[in-house]
Amino acid sequence: MIDSLPPCPECASPYCYQVDALLSCPACGHEWSMDAAEAGAPVYRDSVGNILADGDTVTVIKDLKVKGSSMVIKVGTKVSGIRLVEGDHDIDCKIPKVGQMGLKTKFVKKVFE
Repeated sequence: MIDSLPPCPECASPYCYQVDALLSCPACGHEWSMDAAEAGAPVYRDSVGNILADGDTVTVIKDLKVKGSSMVIKVGTKVSGIRLVEGDHDIDCKIPKVGQMGLKTKFVKKVFE
């Protein structure tokens, strides 16, 4: 038995428990395998703490200047089909009327549809 279980990857609740080969969270009901918890895969969160995944749709929460250009990405710009990557900018995406770009997770908010 593990002395300390990892927090829930969905809601970050520390009150997780083990059921057979799975870990369960009583706060949000999320279940995940012990292998996934031990793998230590990075968890990407948006500006308000929602967990992001590849293919999600996000909106920009702040006007962002495009480096090397006079263009600005306005607040509320919707970006769909994001791809999460490691590095300085966590999100690779294609922004309408701007093109391919890298964004930081702290400047976006997940859209729930």
